Formats: sequence, structure tokens, C-alpha cells
Amino acid sequence: AKQCKELGEKTKIAMRDIRRKFNEQVRKQKTDAEITEDQMKKFEKIIQDLTDRFCKDSDSVCAEKEKEIMTV
Repeated sequence: AKQCKELGEKTKIAMRDIRRKFNEQVRKQKTDAEITEDQMKKFEKIIQDLTDRFCKDSDSVCAEKEKEIMTV
């Protein structure tokens, strides 16, 4: 159960790193005038929504696995 919790945390850290990478990429596109300010905000919101969704999914999978481990 402890390993499951650790893996869940590592997963969320990896997702946040990916979010940071893509946010930097979007900001770079904005500074290079490839996209507008509105598009940048829209993309950042989409990235944040996806990050939140996958973090929540990760939490639920870890909770299920912990429950399964504890009942066995």
C-alpha cells in the first residue's frame, strides 16, 4: 500500500512536469507571436483541466488499489 501511494505521488509529479513543459511551450509560442493572448489563456486552461483530470484519475486508481491490497 505504501508503494502504491509513492507511485501515485511520482505519477502526479510527472504530470505536473509535463504541464509545466507544455505551459512553457505555449508561452514561447505567444512570445514568438504564433498565437494570441486569448489562445494562450485557452490552451493553459485546457492543459490545467487535463492535468486535474488525470491527477484525479491517478488518485482514484491508487485508492482502489490500496483498498484491494488491504482486503487481501
